Amino acid sequence: MTDEHPGTPVEVPGPDASWDRAVLHMARCGTTVAHARWADWLPPDFDAPRLRAHLGSHDWRRHGAMTNPAARARFVATRLLIRYAAAAVLRVTPDEVDLAYRPGGRPYLRGCDQVEVALTHSGDVAAVALSRCGRIGVDVEPLTRRMSYEGLRRLLCTPAERDTIGALPEADRSPALLRLWTLKEAYTKAMGQGMRMGFTGFGFDRHSGDLVSQDGTPLSPGEWSFDAYEIQGSHLLSVARHTVGWETSSDTAAESMLDSGFLDEVTRALQAVIE
Repeated sequence: MTDEHPGTPVEVPGPDASWDRAVLHMARCGTTVAHARWADWLPPDFDAPRLRAHLGSHDWRRHGAMTNPAARARFVATRLLIRYAAAAVLRVTPDEVDLAYRPGGRPYLRGCDQVEVALTHSGDVAAVALSRCGRIGVDVEPLTRRMSYEGLRRLLCTPAERDTIGALPEADRSPALLRLWTLKEAYTKAMGQGMRMGFTGFGFDRHSGDLVSQDGTPLSPGEWSFDAYEIQGSHLLSVARHTVGWETSSDTAAESMLDSGFLDEVTRALQAVIE
């Protein structure tokens, strides 16, 4: 086990990889983020009965209806990544994770509302985040993505952010914009709004990194934390964590986290795992 910060994203390169570090992070700080090359999560047989059990009936039907092979493969891989991540922190098997979707497509764990789920992917990289402390959002983009200050400043930046990034050397502007873009994407996804929420209506203090309004007034001071990480040697992953939300008990076992009605239905199935 390493001495890395418990918020650091963990690479999980396939279904057989260990989830120990991710589970430790969840226990220590209430959130965990895992990432992978999604191709490493592809099953050898897309029609195997075992895959149907892993995906659940809803996602099995969705994947069967897809006609684009690349989209189908990415869908299967990312849903397996979510299910294995949730199974690890809930201490159940992937087949016992009931993954559902809210209007707009955001995934959630049916019967386990205390754990928030977020998913992002770009190119060949995917990441999933879970939190028992409140809302969480993630966004990933290639480090090579070029972003134009002239083209984006009025769509992305508050007046203060325009001044800050505009004062940077030309070579530093695109990386700064990419970091800002992914952080704002992560926050708006956590809020359930995505790009429907105007990016110029909020920003980040240049010194503290805290969330502020367009005029620099603090927003929800102390309630959010924001981080950006380079992962896979190729992508930037940003995470927005709401830190004063739900119950912060370190026990994320299914028997503790599931609501009582749902628990009654699955206790018998989970008993062997919990013991």
